[in-house]
Amino acid sequence: MSLPGRAPRDPRLDFFRGIAMLIIFIAHVPENLWANYIPARFGWSDATEMFVFCSGFAAALAFGSTFHKANFAYGTMRIGYRVWQIYVAHITMFIFIATLVLAMTGLLDGEHDYVSQLNLDWFFDHPGQALVGLFTLTYVPNYFDILPMYIGALVLVPAVMALARVHPWAAMGFVAAVYAGVHAFGWMLPAHPEQQDIPWFFNPLAWQLLFFTGFAFALGWIPAPRISRPWVIAATAFVLLSAPAANWDIAKDFEILRWTREVIWDLQDKTDFGLLRYLHFLALAYLAIAIVNPRIEALRGDWAKPIVTVGQNSLAVFLLSMGLSRVAGMVLDQIGRSTPAVALVNIAGLAIIVGFAYWCTMLKKQPWRKLAAEHDARTAAPAAPRRAREDAGPSSAYTAPAE
Repeated sequence: MSLPGRAPRDPRLDFFRGIAMLIIFIAHVPENLWANYIPARFGWSDATEMFVFCSGFAAALAFGSTFHKANFAYGTMRIGYRVWQIYVAHITMFIFIATLVLAMTGLLDGEHDYVSQLNLDWFFDHPGQALVGLFTLTYVPNYFDILPMYIGALVLVPAVMALARVHPWAAMGFVAAVYAGVHAFGWMLPAHPEQQDIPWFFNPLAWQLLFFTGFAFALGWIPAPRISRPWVIAATAFVLLSAPAANWDIAKDFEILRWTREVIWDLQDKTDFGLLRYLHFLALAYLAIAIVNPRIEALRGDWAKPIVTVGQNSLAVFLLSMGLSRVAGMVLDQIGRSTPAVALVNIAGLAIIVGFAYWCTMLKKQPWRKLAAEHDARTAAPAAPRRAREDAGPSSAYTAPAE
């Protein structure tokens, strides 16, 4: 009896993760003209929301079954191992980029102070205290804050899964209560050893709301919304009406838009994940699913494969893009920021990211195993007849003398 074929992997998660990774690269290149056209310039949410939501969704798919099908201890250990991986990735990325900006500042004779651009002067002025802060996550400067925020959300997974044993809504109630505590009591984690009032730029106690929203959708705690015309119209109107106030280049010329920004400013706060950002992202996600769902097979086409491949290697790509974006900015400092130069650097950077993602995918398939097996088969084949002859003893043509 033949076994049923394995269902093909849903490409939507990887596609949107890939889009987020490419946008994150563009957004982090210093003084990048292309960054004027990323979604963040036309709405309250940006690629960070895509990354966090998709990370929560992916975490549920990766670890949720362990909690259910194995046991709570193994699920917690898997989360702990993932936290360790992200922690090591964060430390490695920081050391690499800090070394890069220090070296390039010196090589260019101080023409551009890349250390100050990333606000890392304190790190180099107080290396002992800074290293302790780095390794204990009590020193989390801007630009290096996404992975620590991800760690903070992952740490809460065992508690959420434990409450889900009572009821999924108990788990989501806990998530909502932690988020409410941030805004009611100012809960946060300090980002600087000497200035305890400076919070992590991405407060994980707030951003976990979005992480666990994706987590809950993946596990079915929150049912996927039905696509209906009235809701599509409402989401579209919300997104379009948000754009003028969200774009400062537009809003600065209109008093009503400036007033609107002042009134709702706290609701779009990025550090504590203002509620307006949450609603804006949900509206965008709803529209994206409404567009993609009827065309999901198209995401398996060759045109989407580079983006999907990037999404399948999101952590590795993220680490590369954060360093590569600094290099791209350094290149632009040398060649200028004309339109052709900016296009060349951005396209080259995106091509490197895609190529790197394909390289990672190739390594995951471990092609050397196939070559090793073929080598073993070739070398074993000539030896087989020889062993057969040795096992048969003297030649059968030999005839013993008559007695």
